[in-house]
Amino acid sequence: MSAPYPKYASNEGVIDQAAALLGDRLVRAREEVGEIALHIRPEALVEAMTILRDGLAYQQLMEIAGVDWPDRDPRFEVVYCLLSVTRNHRLRVHVAADDVTPVPSVTSIWPVAGWLEREVYDMYGVLFAGNADLRRILTDYGFKGHPQRKDFPLTGFVELRYSEEHKRVVYEPVKLAQDFRSFDFMSPWEGAEYVLPGDEKAEPEAKGAPTPLKADEVKK
Repeated sequence: MSAPYPKYASNEGVIDQAAALLGDRLVRAREEVGEIALHIRPEALVEAMTILRDGLAYQQLMEIAGVDWPDRDPRFEVVYCLLSVTRNHRLRVHVAADDVTPVPSVTSIWPVAGWLEREVYDMYGVLFAGNADLRRILTDYGFKGHPQRKDFPLTGFVELRYSEEHKRVVYEPVKLAQDFRSFDFMSPWEGAEYVLPGDEKAEPEAKGAPTPLKADEVKK
């Protein structure tokens, strides 16, 4: 029985072909969980991507993703997901980055990269040299910080609300409306040791299951 989805081509020989064409632009290559990842020097990214598109027929840029490694130097990684339609094969290209030195933009090769690079910039703060419209794309105007960084607080830095006094939306520092509640992780079959609101009106019931009434004791 054939598979219900299209099978991708084998990884055999792909690393050797890429290494021969990329030369010293390639830092290292690895194959893990059935996927091939090529680590490229940032300054050689545009040349390497052009070679992968024209020399190895990876025609489409499917996605650009960011990765945050707080303990590494440089801290970030930009990952490009490429697809070869003619070879039916996928490839990942990794580039190390930080929040100071810009990564070369690949918009000259794939115009769709303009939007994808803006997402990485917005979420991680990675800059892209050559992107003509590097603005935030997912967060609001005036947003501070980059939400996908692992040290970004889950509550954020500011919150917005509509002010009746100013008749507009205002930004204010985050203030938690209430303290964290104390939860008791008891079994759902056990009863709570405290009285829930509203339960104080209920009459106490004796322990054990109530004895069912006999037929002649049922009030008609």
